Amino acid sequence: MTPKEAAAARSAELRGLIERCNYEYHVLDNPTLEDFEYDALTRELRAIEAEYPELATPDSPTQKVGAPILENTFAPVQHEVQMGSLQDVFSTGEVVQFDQRVRERLGNLPVEYVVEPKIDGLSVSLEYRDGIFVRGSTRGDGFVGEDVTENLRTIRSIPKTLPEALPFLEVRGEVYLPLENFSKIVAQQELNDERPFKNPRNAAAGSLRQKDPRVTAKRMLDLLVFNIQQMEGRQAASHTESLDLLRSYGFPVIPNFHAVDTIDEAIAEIGEIGERRGENPYDIDGAVVKVNSFAQRETLGSTAKFPRWAVAYKYPPEEKETTLLAVEVKVGRTGALTPTAVFEPISLAGTTVSRAVLHNQDFIDEKQIAVGDVIRVRKAGEIIPEVLSVVRHSGNPVYHLPDRCPSCGQPVSRDGDDAAIRCQNLACPAQLLRNLIHFASRDAMDIEGLGEAMVELLVGEGLLASPVDLYRLRTEQLSGLERLGEKSAANLIAAIGHSKGNDLSRLLFGLGIRNIGQKASQLLARRFGSMDGLLRADRESLTAIDSLGEVMADSLLSFFAQDENRMMIAQLASLGVNMTCFDRPASDRLAGLTFVLTGTLPSLTRGEAASLIEGQGGKVSGSVSKKTSYVVAGEEAGSKLTKAQSLGVPVLDEAGLLVLLEEKRS
Repeated sequence: MTPKEAAAARSAELRGLIERCNYEYHVLDNPTLEDFEYDALTRELRAIEAEYPELATPDSPTQKVGAPILENTFAPVQHEVQMGSLQDVFSTGEVVQFDQRVRERLGNLPVEYVVEPKIDGLSVSLEYRDGIFVRGSTRGDGFVGEDVTENLRTIRSIPKTLPEALPFLEVRGEVYLPLENFSKIVAQQELNDERPFKNPRNAAAGSLRQKDPRVTAKRMLDLLVFNIQQMEGRQAASHTESLDLLRSYGFPVIPNFHAVDTIDEAIAEIGEIGERRGENPYDIDGAVVKVNSFAQRETLGSTAKFPRWAVAYKYPPEEKETTLLAVEVKVGRTGALTPTAVFEPISLAGTTVSRAVLHNQDFIDEKQIAVGDVIRVRKAGEIIPEVLSVVRHSGNPVYHLPDRCPSCGQPVSRDGDDAAIRCQNLACPAQLLRNLIHFASRDAMDIEGLGEAMVELLVGEGLLASPVDLYRLRTEQLSGLERLGEKSAANLIAAIGHSKGNDLSRLLFGLGIRNIGQKASQLLARRFGSMDGLLRADRESLTAIDSLGEVMADSLLSFFAQDENRMMIAQLASLGVNMTCFDRPASDRLAGLTFVLTGTLPSLTRGEAASLIEGQGGKVSGSVSKKTSYVVAGEEAGSKLTKAQSLGVPVLDEAGLLVLLEEKRS
C-alpha cells in the first residue's frame, strides 16, 4: 500500500469515527470520547487533508459543524446567520500563528483582542422582536437548529422583555448547568443507582431538549450571552461595546472578558483564566481570543467552517499521579455496593480532589487496582475525578468487594450479567435510609421538609423503619427533636398529609422498584388506573405496554410477589395514601392506534396534538413503521411523510386529525 493509499484509508476511517462522535455529542448528548480524544482525531484528519488536498471530501467533518437535528423532536429553525464553531488551538505557538495571520490580512494595523472564558454548554440563539422574546433555538448543524423556545423560557436569567423595543435582536449564548446543581443531580442519580450524567454539558443539553418544559425547569439551567448575531435599531462598533449594550438590556453576559493590545497579553490572560477555572460556578473547557473591532472582523471574513477573527484555546486534560490509600464501599438504594477510591489529595483543574468512584468489581479487575498502588487520576470532562490506570503496583492483592454488606452484615450476591454486587436484605439500614430519601424526593411523593438530614434524624431516633411509618408520625413525636420546634414539626406533618393525595404514578416511583423509573411509573398508572389493577396484572399485560420491556415487567412482578411489599402497600392505603391515577385518558377510543406527528401544524403545537391523541387513549410515536396507524403531517414535513407514503400509512392533516378525534367522541 502506497503512503497515499494508506492516508486515504485512514482518512475514511477518521471521517466515520468523527461523524459518529458528532452525532453522539450534538444530537444524542451522550459522547463516548473525551474532548481531547475527539480533538486528536480531528487534527489527524485535518493534517491528512492538508498533505493530500484531493482526499478532502465536501462532506468531511472538517468542513462543517455540529450534526443534523433529530426528526420528530422539535420544530426545525433555519438560522439566518450561521451559528458556526471556532477553530481550536492547543498551544501558545498556534495562538501566535493566529495573530500573525490576522495582522497579515489587516496590513499590520494595530489589533485589539478580547479574551474570554469558553463555557462548555449548549449553544443557543435567542430572538427578540419589538423587545419581546419570541423564539429560541439550538445550533444544530450551524444552519438548522431546533425550536426550544418553551424550554428556554424556564431559564430565569433570560430576559423575556427588553428595556428598549428594538425591531429585531438575535443574540447567541451558551446554556449551562451550574456545577452546584450538577452535583446535586448526580448525587440523586447515584442515590437511585442510575447512570449519572457524565459532565455538566451533557446534563445541560439533555435538560434543554426535554419534551416537557417542567422537566427542564427542575434542572435550574442558566445562560451566558457572548455574541450579537443580528440587530436592528442600534449599532455597536466592537465586541466589548456589544457586550456592554447586552448587559444594559439585562442579559447575563460572558464574565471576566478582557481587551488586550498584544498577543502576549492575550496568552497571559489565557493562563489566568485557566488558573481560575476551578473557582467558576460553571464548567469551561478553554478560552476564546477574538478580534474586538467589528470592522476588522468584516475585513478578515471567514472560511467555510471558521471565522478568521477568533480561535478557541483548549486546555489539555490534567492528569496526576497519587497513592491509593483505601477503598470505601457504600450501599445504594437498590442494594448495589459502590466502591470509592480514597487517595492522597491532588489538585486537578483548579480544585483539590481525594476521591473517585471505582464503579464496580469489573472496573477494579480490569485495571488491577490494589490499595497502596500509585494511580493516575484525571477529571472526566474537567468535573468528575476518575482513575485512569495503575502506574506502579504496590504488590498488594487486587481489591475485592466484601462478600457481606458493610451496612447490615448480610451476604451479597451478583445477579446474572449485572455488573453490580448487591445486598439482598430489604431491611438493610443503608437501603432503608436511601429508600426513604427517594420516597420523599421531589419527583416521588414530594414531601417538603423531609430531606436527607431529616430522614437521617428520624431513622436515628427510631421513628422510621418504612414509608408506612411516615404516615403514623404525630406532631408531638417530632416537636422535641433537635432542629424541630412545634411549628416546624406541624409543617412537616402537614406536608406528609398533603402527599397522601398524590397521583398513583408518584407513589409507584417512590416505592423504588428496581428498573421502574418515573416514565415507566406514569405508563403503568395510566394503563391500569389503580394499584389494585396493577397488582392483578400478569407478565403478558405488562409487556404489552409500549416502552415497558421484559426486564421492567419482571422487576415489577418480583416486587409485588413479596408479601412484605404487598403488606406495605395495603398499610399505606389504610392510612389514606391515594392508590388511583388521576391522569388517565378521558377515553380509550383511540386505544391501539399509533400516530406520528411531523411538520408544523396550522394551529396546534405538537404537544397539544399529542395531548389530544393521548387523551383518547392513542399513542404518539417518534418513528414511522408498518405498525403506524396514522401520520399527521403539517408544513415542511420531512422524511417521515415520505416513508409513510412509501409504506402506505394513512396521512392526515390537522383538520383530518380533528375530524377523527370528533368521530371517535361521537
